[in-house]
Amino acid sequence: MKLTDLDIIVTAPPAPGWGGRYWILIKLTTDTGLIGWGEAYASSVGPSAMQAVIQDVFDRHFLNQNPENIEALFRKTYSSGFTQRPDLTVMGAFSGLEIACWDILGKQRDRPVWALLGGMVNEKLRAYSYLYPLQHHPEDAFWSDADMAAESAAALVDRGYTAVKFDPAGPYTQFGGHMPSQSDISRSVAFCEKIRAAIGDKADLLFGTHGQFSTAGAIQLGKALERFSPMWFEEPIPPDNLLEFAKVAAALRIPIATGERLTTKAEFATLLRTAGAAIMQPALGRAGGIWEMKKMAAIAETFNAQVAPHLYGIILKVNFIFHKSFNPNLSYPALANYLIDNSIDKNSLTPQMLSDSVRNIRNSKLPDPRLEPNVGSIFKNPIVKTNDFDRNFLIGHRWEQDNGMTKLSAARLIELIKPELSIPKTLRIYEYHS
Repeated sequence: MKLTDLDIIVTAPPAPGWGGRYWILIKLTTDTGLIGWGEAYASSVGPSAMQAVIQDVFDRHFLNQNPENIEALFRKTYSSGFTQRPDLTVMGAFSGLEIACWDILGKQRDRPVWALLGGMVNEKLRAYSYLYPLQHHPEDAFWSDADMAAESAAALVDRGYTAVKFDPAGPYTQFGGHMPSQSDISRSVAFCEKIRAAIGDKADLLFGTHGQFSTAGAIQLGKALERFSPMWFEEPIPPDNLLEFAKVAAALRIPIATGERLTTKAEFATLLRTAGAAIMQPALGRAGGIWEMKKMAAIAETFNAQVAPHLYGIILKVNFIFHKSFNPNLSYPALANYLIDNSIDKNSLTPQMLSDSVRNIRNSKLPDPRLEPNVGSIFKNPIVKTNDFDRNFLIGHRWEQDNGMTKLSAARLIELIKPELSIPKTLRIYEYHS
């Protein structure tokens, strides 16, 4: 069996863009007719440039290769060009291609991927959601209003979630890290107070930031939050100096979580060796793929650290194919140190694509993976090649034209992909609320 064809599909979620400004889907085809799907989550460059990188990595390292040789494919890609070091862009391209290879292997063997990676450990997995505005909430005001956040949190807990995530401490900035303002701290404390009062001990608080604080600033903010016992303090400082995380972790009584901007086991290993974080948050679509992150999880296990993957996108990261509706076909059921699963409750494309198949999750648990079919039951037939897709591309609220790259709208993606879905009626994953 050899890899023969690559299609790259770039699309975007409907406005306002829950799940990212754009998504990059990868479709691989073998000489035996098997099709594998993956997703690249690398945003260091724009989608046009990323499409070229994916094509280059495929042409040089994957074309006419056996998709079973995952380790060799990784070493070739990681070491090409006299590099052998973590690179978010190249590893983003590799990750999407590698995930598609695992999809092919699952289909060929008629087995879920977790069965190829050590077998079942977790029969059920916890899930959490970000807080998003409820139907009656004004969106612009929601993000800085602790009372609305508490109401949203209570609604999620009522639906069975046992953890909620929020990030009121100010936006990501190119000038991180900096000291938090007193208003940042006061707003963060107010959110924790209101949300904790609304949900009591029924759910964990997940306090998110985007690496915008200095080491001293993160410690100052974390001290103010300790009394609320969050499950984690996420990405408190920028990821460009991993040694500084240990100072934050040592100063606080809140577990540190990070990893969405890291790639390969090498970068995660630095955090683990220095006790910089207790919870690893790899984004599979940029961190090196399934096999590389299975290795990372094994390393983390030796340090008593856990894995809570960061998921933001469509296939891997937003309740769609691999991670939510078919999480069992990834490696996470095979991880002994898996902590909790990430979802985006407000993604508006996913329920349209899966409205006939996706149903309900209760008690914040994903379904028993043993009840699920093999990974290949998601897309059974080839969909149209990318050069047949519309070239319109939605970015936020605007349509843009790019004659240099094949693009399609979310509505067009639904129209083309939905006939390809074949998900069992017994699948019970998630309940969407508008």
